[in-house]
Amino acid sequence: MEDYTPELQEEDADGLFEHHSFIADKGQKPLRIDKWLMNKIENATRNKIQDAAKNGSIFVNDVPVKSNYKVKPEDVIAVRFEHPPHENLLVGEDLPLDIVYEDDQLLVVNKPAGMVVHPGHGNYSGTLINALIFHFDNLPNNSSDRPGLVHRIDKDTSGLLVIAKTEVAMAHLSAQFKAKTSEREYVAIVWGNMDEEEGTIEGNIGRHPKNRLQNTVYLDDDADKGKPAVTHYKVIERLGYVTLVSCKLETGRTHQIRVHMKHIGHTLFNDERYGGNLILKGTTFTKYKQFVDNCFKVLPRQALHAKTLGFVHPTTNKFMSFESDIPDDIQECIEKWRGYSKHME
Repeated sequence: MEDYTPELQEEDADGLFEHHSFIADKGQKPLRIDKWLMNKIENATRNKIQDAAKNGSIFVNDVPVKSNYKVKPEDVIAVRFEHPPHENLLVGEDLPLDIVYEDDQLLVVNKPAGMVVHPGHGNYSGTLINALIFHFDNLPNNSSDRPGLVHRIDKDTSGLLVIAKTEVAMAHLSAQFKAKTSEREYVAIVWGNMDEEEGTIEGNIGRHPKNRLQNTVYLDDDADKGKPAVTHYKVIERLGYVTLVSCKLETGRTHQIRVHMKHIGHTLFNDERYGGNLILKGTTFTKYKQFVDNCFKVLPRQALHAKTLGFVHPTTNKFMSFESDIPDDIQECIEKWRGYSKHME
């Protein structure tokens, strides 16, 4: 799935590099800037934000402010440091790669849950890109200067990714993803018993207006705020208060399946960012709560796996398709729900 990718930041006139920039909403109520930024910057603690303010790194309308500054409507807020963003300083790391396929043009990797695809705020090492640039020389950069990366999946989503090894492969594969001719199928456990056996979710996806760590669906009058997104889903198995579904992506927006499923009332199981780590369906019995908590322990992440990946090879022009087994944590969670749903019958 595509991610929001800021351009490489340049030094400003004061010799500082911009790491984050925001514009406060027109309806913004007065709120301390340290609290305000905690809702905007992933993995940022209040202490870190207060330290940045003490060091003169937080600017409002180009003026440094203290952490008790109250954010006002349409304030232009920036966080600037003397060093460039860490995500621009790529270092190779000897990390294991689960390579499903490789030739001179590309490779297909099976990413484990918990591994970030590319460095970003709060995750500067241990990423897939750190591993790739250690194991492979001269990987081509994509349009966001990320070596080898044609597409991405979220940190806590497991599954298949294709990596370009040459400029030809990067151009060819990127064009396929843009033209929506690549094939991607995910499996997910979602809350609730879905009404239909299959369906299509359409709705533009963009940043949530109040929580930058989430995306949301924009419809009708607000449709111009997001980018078009289409997800096709099909029920694989009904498991009582949850459903195992297959999702095929026509587009690749950030958190697309997670956002679309929440939009239709079927949030992904244990998707903390979107509220799926709460008991959204089921009974009030204590035993049921214990059962769900046990499922969360077995599967401590959103129940989403990139199972199938298909594309045309950039030089042979042959269609290639790859499949990855459902990982143990999701499989164990499915088994638990199977057992529980049989007792419900």
